[in-house]
Amino acid sequence: MQYIPNTDAGRSRMLDSIGVSDISELFQQVPRSLVLNRPLDIPGPLSEMELRRYADDLSGQSANLDTCASFLGAGIYDHYIPSTVAAVIGRSEFYTSYTPYQPEISQGNLQAIFEFQTLICQLTGMEVANASMYDGATALAEAALMASSITGRSEWVVSNCIHPAYRETMRTYAWASGNKLVDAGRSGITTNLAELSRYITRETACLAIQHPNFFGALESLREAEALAHEAGALFIVCFDPISLGLLKPPGEFNADICVAEGQPLGIPPGFGGPLLGLFACKKEYVRQMPGRLVGATTDSAGRRGYALTLQTREQHIRRERATSNICTNEALNALAAAVYLCTLGKQGLREVADLCLQKAHYAAQAISELSGYELPFNAPFFKEFVVKSPKPVAEINEKLLNRKIVGGLDLGRFYPDLAGHMLLCATERRTRAEIHALVEGLAE
Repeated sequence: MQYIPNTDAGRSRMLDSIGVSDISELFQQVPRSLVLNRPLDIPGPLSEMELRRYADDLSGQSANLDTCASFLGAGIYDHYIPSTVAAVIGRSEFYTSYTPYQPEISQGNLQAIFEFQTLICQLTGMEVANASMYDGATALAEAALMASSITGRSEWVVSNCIHPAYRETMRTYAWASGNKLVDAGRSGITTNLAELSRYITRETACLAIQHPNFFGALESLREAEALAHEAGALFIVCFDPISLGLLKPPGEFNADICVAEGQPLGIPPGFGGPLLGLFACKKEYVRQMPGRLVGATTDSAGRRGYALTLQTREQHIRRERATSNICTNEALNALAAAVYLCTLGKQGLREVADLCLQKAHYAAQAISELSGYELPFNAPFFKEFVVKSPKPVAEINEKLLNRKIVGGLDLGRFYPDLAGHMLLCATERRTRAEIHALVEGLAE
């Protein structure tokens, strides 16, 4: 390969070698209406101090969760993250490591993953947890695939109250795998159990329920579990990990598999990521579980050690024997979740959940007293609730943002019959003053 210097003569030689006389000839296919015919508006050279000041000024023009109070939930939540999380995951031995394939040099990373699995089992009341999944949506879809593998059946019955994005992910998985997704109905903002019973047949591989569901409402898990197991189907529960500070875990409802989005556990909301899929199941199904499993063992000298006990991904074994084509894990986010749970402890998690519950109900009560606003559903809820508004939700949210308040989700986007309804969320981060500001903004 011949070196051509970046000079006028060098550029001329390069153009000659490719058969053009001017660089503009390379862009003849671009419509003239799209070609910029003026100089770029770029500031001149800046010193490092000046550049940092300029960048800070630009960033200050953006709304963010440090300058705005967010009442938006719907799957990604603004929870407080203790400083211990960043202190641990920011250590170079964690944030630069990736796949712990060589256990003899990956003991610290493997132990961190093992502790994460243990904490998720304690949190969910399940026997086995993996390490880990991309996000809550793919974790739920992988759970359905696992159910088909276990039962030999091809129908997935899914509550209409599960997050719409999760159901779309499951629909994609079902299409690709030759399975059928059955979208069961709802009554108001909870699963219609009477209608659900008609959908579950001897072809049903699993019944999937979210608790609290997409609308924040609590579901009747006992009845749903009975319907699933009477038909020989697996019972899958999608949960909010923070809610388990107060609510009974999926294991106590005899769930076969439970999944969740782990973002509330010490991971910033970001702009759609990064996320963390939680996945746990009964021990009898461990060999059909996707992902990887870190186990504790002893070496030849009897010392405690850690290793990848199960690796059922197609990257590790013959593709036809793989349980999943997921080829990575969210180890750094899993570590963040583990540090978050260890920092809070059982009592701390309970207090966070209790604050979410109290603040959400306080906000709901205040909003229900406003003229033109209504809480149309009376189902018990955790930290999210549905409000019927007197004007289009987009219009209300635009005015709220002028007050540095991020409003709720427009439910009409996913449920046409709920146009004019918004889904609001209050976590432990929302103060009394911020809730009052929201109520005042809605009233105006």
